[in-house]
Amino acid sequence: MPILTISRQMASYGDEIAQVIAKKTGWELLTRDIALKRFFMEKTSKNTYHLLQNSARSFLTLSESGLSYRNELEKELLALTSSQSAILVGFGSQVIFADHPEAVHLRIIAPEAVRVRRVADLFHLTPEDAATIVTTADKKHRRFVSTVFSADLTDPDWYDLVLNTADLSVETCTATILTLLDQINTKIRMQCQTAGQHQEQPDRPGVIEHQTAQPLFKNKSEEAFARILDMYQIDWVYGPRTFPIEWDAEGNVTLAFSPDFYLPRFNTYLELTTMSQKYVTRKNKKAKKLQELYPGIHVRIVYRKNFQSLLERFKSSDEP
Repeated sequence: MPILTISRQMASYGDEIAQVIAKKTGWELLTRDIALKRFFMEKTSKNTYHLLQNSARSFLTLSESGLSYRNELEKELLALTSSQSAILVGFGSQVIFADHPEAVHLRIIAPEAVRVRRVADLFHLTPEDAATIVTTADKKHRRFVSTVFSADLTDPDWYDLVLNTADLSVETCTATILTLLDQINTKIRMQCQTAGQHQEQPDRPGVIEHQTAQPLFKNKSEEAFARILDMYQIDWVYGPRTFPIEWDAEGNVTLAFSPDFYLPRFNTYLELTTMSQKYVTRKNKKAKKLQELYPGIHVRIVYRKNFQSLLERFKSSDEP
């Protein structure tokens, strides 16, 4: 199930962003306090629960099960997210789910001066008192992750996206995150679809990979041609590969040819053109050079007006 972890600095709007995303997605929101109440309040003594609330080192001590409380927390969170999506705010969740294939990890930050001003305005404090609160909160956040997970929460490698809210509103950040989640969920669905098709059609890996990736065509002609290929039930791969055809004295590629389509059933590359004769001649020269350099590679230049007749010939040649 998709999971969102959010690491945030105090007064960076991380909590507000998490709440809005939870409301819009319907996913359960878990903070450190909520997780402690849910997983440990009924299982531990008042003294142990108090220690878990206030001491990072207490998570390294052993529970009655023989596991450390850190491992107990990990086990409970993994069990929870195996059946539902969740938004996990803080408590080292980016480390716990670092290798989870469906987890998206965010870091919400803002400059210290901005956060101090926000805290001062919110709690009606002097700038000095607000600065002390912000500094203390930052130290506690870093210490918890460092002590419990031996990790540096400020390391950007833990995160897929870092948002600085100095000039970004909660609404802007939320929209950005929701777009990211939608794109990742689409990618995951495509991967699942691809895996299923690989099992059903193991002889068509290249076709499956490209057809399930929703290719972004460069122009309307390519999109129209792809629809015609589908109509004729001809397998195709879009933008299959690039062939270097000229190099400079240092071996750098100076000219390459990237055919638009590959038809695996016919082992043929197709380059579409609706250009003037000058550009068509240039394409023909590149195609000829490609075939000289890569024996066995078949390339055809196709005019839009010839789409239909060409495919009819391909289709008829494939029929018994």
